[in-house]
Amino acid sequence: MSYQIQVLETGACFAAEHDESLLSAALRANVALAHDCQFGGCGTCRIKVLGGTLDYEEFPLGLTPEEADAGFALACQARPRSDMVIGTGHVGTPASEPARHTARISGIRALSRDVTHLTLMLPAEAALRYRPGQYMNVLLEDGSGRSFSMASAAEGGQIDFHVRKIPGGHFTDRVIAGLKVGDDLEVELPLGTFRLHAEDYRPLLMVATGTGLAPLKAMLESLMDDPDCPPVSLYWGGRTSADLYFHDEIAQWAQRLYEFRYVPVLSRADERWAGRRGYVQHAVCDDYADLSEHAVYLCGSPAMIADAKRAFISQGASIDHLYADSFTFQHAPATVE
Repeated sequence: MSYQIQVLETGACFAAEHDESLLSAALRANVALAHDCQFGGCGTCRIKVLGGTLDYEEFPLGLTPEEADAGFALACQARPRSDMVIGTGHVGTPASEPARHTARISGIRALSRDVTHLTLMLPAEAALRYRPGQYMNVLLEDGSGRSFSMASAAEGGQIDFHVRKIPGGHFTDRVIAGLKVGDDLEVELPLGTFRLHAEDYRPLLMVATGTGLAPLKAMLESLMDDPDCPPVSLYWGGRTSADLYFHDEIAQWAQRLYEFRYVPVLSRADERWAGRRGYVQHAVCDDYADLSEHAVYLCGSPAMIADAKRAFISQGASIDHLYADSFTFQHAPATVE
């Protein structure tokens, strides 16, 4: 049995069979739906069901029951059970279409023992426009790719990345060790739908673990010195103080962001640490009894994001203003190999 699926924002229509995912059907019909991991982990393909019904062979990790109850679904796992109208919610400043470019390394330095600051310069003809929060793929000689979130706001053709070393990783552990300023990398960008939703007009609560900081940094850089910047709280979690590789720089952001609050949280701190301890999402819950007025951005491990979503929703967070980018084996805000 075949069903007709309509995308509200574009008016595009495509047919989907009873036993195939909405994403597979859209791609087969050359209808663009944002996606990434395709196994229900990252949440990139989240849609809003505006009409019709669907179900899953297995409920996806990247969606909470509360989100499903509010009408959200993951297109890569959802199977239609009627004609449908879906919304993607992708509005805002247009970005460039994803394209391949040859980028030149303009800077490379260690931020910590296992995080490298990589700066790339794109050719002038790229005329890149991206939404802070999006990511790129580094394309390797064997045809595979590695994904990295932009860690800086769009400004000219130069972009920054925080590359976390994965022990034994082909790119992050071996290739990057031999890279130097002036080398070229083949890249594809911009990719992904994680972005700042300035249209929300809400105080911002941003929560990251590890190099999940990178896309949040890009968003916050885009708000610096902006007279319309809302109040901002950034919670950054790590295991030890060595994981807070951008700690001193973040402390200075208060000079350029409105009512900026920075809370680092360590889960395995030693006796010298005088700050917050435990898991970063729990620290947020301790500080906010009511999250109903905030726009919430989550970036980090699937476990943190799943737990944070449940906890924050129970404390009033609006599902319509809850945005997440999760580490997966196909894409991560820093890298996974």
